[in-house]
Amino acid sequence: MKAPRNTRARLIEIGNAEDDAIDLAPTALIVAATERPGVSLDPYRRHLEQLASDVREYAQGGELDNLDFQIEALVQVIIRRYGYAGSDAVFDDLDAANLMRVIDHRSGLPVAIGILFIATARAQGWQATGLDFPGRFLVRFEAGGQCKIIDPFGGGEVDAPAMRGMFKAIAGNHVELTPEHYRDMGNRDILLRLQGNIKARLLQRGRFDDAAEVIETMLLFAPNQTDLWREAGLLHARLDHINDAIRALEEHMRRTGTEDKQYKTSVLLQELRTRLN
Repeated sequence: MKAPRNTRARLIEIGNAEDDAIDLAPTALIVAATERPGVSLDPYRRHLEQLASDVREYAQGGELDNLDFQIEALVQVIIRRYGYAGSDAVFDDLDAANLMRVIDHRSGLPVAIGILFIATARAQGWQATGLDFPGRFLVRFEAGGQCKIIDPFGGGEVDAPAMRGMFKAIAGNHVELTPEHYRDMGNRDILLRLQGNIKARLLQRGRFDDAAEVIETMLLFAPNQTDLWREAGLLHARLDHINDAIRALEEHMRRTGTEDKQYKTSVLLQELRTRLN
């Protein structure tokens, strides 16, 4: 189902905004609304406000610049009070990456629960950011010259040995962690990771039309993702959506400066234009 016009317009505005200007959780709700047209976002926005208010109340009289206290407040409210949690079952559930559904069910993918932690922390003025860690979305908190990393999905802090073990379980024992695995993610990248989970699962299930729509939504709020334009073009071509494929590949050509990619794309474009004739 195509996103409603007002939702598309809002996502296009976000796509043109600077990354720091993106309000992470409210934007994730707008993205979620593309799959649930007609459902009001107001109750979900109020829930985000309630999470922030409850953490603020819990933190009253505490050491606000103490990292352990900040994490304790977030865990006590989000996990203990409201019951947000993860299980292996969510990794096969398309709704687990839709923040509206996550709020409904109090269960979701690591990145979805991580967004709640980040947004609630930032509402207190605390410093929190997502990490581009493979296989499991993690959140870094900083305060008073200290830094700690937590796994919101697992509900606790993770240290370097634990992260190393998590990484090797995915990449193999011969691969070591590097600084890039601790790289901070911008707001737009976090949203892309959220939607990328849906896209990957749809592709695995052979639901190519739905996957193409998810990619088109991603391009609304992340129009500078050149590889995503090419992916959209290739998928539309596979589906015989020739005009959409040409549009996406032309945009990829316009935005990329890599001659090799431009050549390969130009050849494909020529083939698609021939099919139109």
